[in-house]
Amino acid sequence: MSISLVIPILLGLLAGLAVNYLSDVLPITRKFSQPTCEQCGTVYTWKEYFFFRACQNGHNRKIRHWIVQAFILVISIYTWLQPPAKIGYTLGLVLIIYFGVIFTIDMEHRLILHPTSIFGSLLALVVGLIIHGLKPTLLGGLSGLLIMLSFYYLGVLFTKIRTRRMIAMGQEVDDEEALGAGDVILVTILGFMLGWPLIWVGLLFGILLGGLVSLLLIFSLVVTRKYEKNALMLFIPYGPYFITSTFLILYFPSFIEKIVPG
Repeated sequence: MSISLVIPILLGLLAGLAVNYLSDVLPITRKFSQPTCEQCGTVYTWKEYFFFRACQNGHNRKIRHWIVQAFILVISIYTWLQPPAKIGYTLGLVLIIYFGVIFTIDMEHRLILHPTSIFGSLLALVVGLIIHGLKPTLLGGLSGLLIMLSFYYLGVLFTKIRTRRMIAMGQEVDDEEALGAGDVILVTILGFMLGWPLIWVGLLFGILLGGLVSLLLIFSLVVTRKYEKNALMLFIPYGPYFITSTFLILYFPSFIEKIVPG
C-alpha cells in the first residue's frame, strides 16, 4: 500500500465517524450532544461510541454505523485518487460528509433539518461558484426551486385526494406528504452545486431512482397481496435519491457522460 493512502484512509475514517455522529444526534437534539443508545436511551461514553462498542446495557450498534464507515472510507480513497474536477479532495470530502448526513437522516427519519440546510446552502454556493461561476450557479438553484415547488404543490393535491380515499376506506389518516418543504430546499441547494443546465440531469436521475424503488416496493406488495391495504401508505423519502444523483454527477462524470452524451 502506498504511504500516500494513509492520509485518505485516516481522513475517511474520521469522515465516517462524523457522518454517523451527526446522523445520530441532530435528529434528536438538533445540536452537538453526547449520543445515546437508540434501543434503551443509555448515554454512550465517547470511548464506547467512537470505538463502536455496545452500550452499557449490552445493545449492539446499528448495522448502519458499519455500512457508513466502510462506504465513506472507500469513497475517501477514491476521491483522493480521482478528485472531483476543480474542487479537489479536501472540499470533495466535506461534500461527501454533507451528502452522507442528509442521506442517512432522511432515510431513517424522513427529515431534512434546517441546520443542515443552512450549512448546505453555503457549501453549495462555494462549490457552484468554483465549478460553474456565478450565473450558472444561481440559475441552477432557481431552476431547482421552481421545479420542485411545482412538484410540491402537485404533492399537496395528491395528499388531499389520498386523505379523502383513506377516510372513505375507513383507514386512519396520517400526516404523510408526497414531498415536503425540505425536499424543495434540498433540490435548490443541489441546484447551486450542479448549476444550469445539469440540475435537469440531477432531477431526472433522482426521480428515476426513486421511481424504480417505488415500483419494486409496489411489486412486493402485489406479490404479498398487501397492495389494497398498504398502497396508500407507501411513501419514500426522495432526498436520498437526489443526493445519489448529484453525487454520481460530481464524482463519476465519465459514467454520466456515457449515459447522457453531449
